[in-house]
Amino acid sequence: MAASDFSQLIAATADTIAAHAHELTALDQAIGDGDHGLNMKRGFDAVRAEKAAIAAKPLPDALTAVGTKLVMTVGGASGPLFGTLFMALGKELSGTPDRAALTAALGKAIEAVSARGKSQPGQKTMLDVLQPVYEALAQGKTAAAIADAADKAAEATVPMKALRGRASFLGERSIGHMDAGARSTALLVRAVAEAIEGS
Repeated sequence: MAASDFSQLIAATADTIAAHAHELTALDQAIGDGDHGLNMKRGFDAVRAEKAAIAAKPLPDALTAVGTKLVMTVGGASGPLFGTLFMALGKELSGTPDRAALTAALGKAIEAVSARGKSQPGQKTMLDVLQPVYEALAQGKTAAAIADAADKAAEATVPMKALRGRASFLGERSIGHMDAGARSTALLVRAVAEAIEGS
């Protein structure tokens, strides 16, 4: 991946998170700490601020740098979880991955996020979006179809009862609200899919 392409990906993800920060905060206010939108915006703004230096690195190092920056700046539970996602992708991917390599790397990254959060799909977390995205990628679906799968998966967290994170303290009262981490994951997937499809 060329540095200009990765730079574009950073801009696209940071723009998306910034544009939806209030929505993410509102979702998190319903069943969490209420800081998810601001935390995610702070993290992706920090990545954007170092966009040129990060994009100049080989792809594995660039992904690792994004993950490290998110761990350091996002705060809360989201920093380590989203940071782990990017760092695991960096560890697993080569400089020029094909779809099979990307699918395998995402599978490993999901395992790493699951281990870090001590959670699995079905517990109303970002994993409920990552798993369907992995499946869509493995099935050879288009970027647009993968983004649609992510949006649908985030919507599917609404009727779930939260079993992990702050929302789990609410028990049954967590039902009826979308998980903020699932929504931000879907937003990131769409931003990446549209940037890759447009390049």
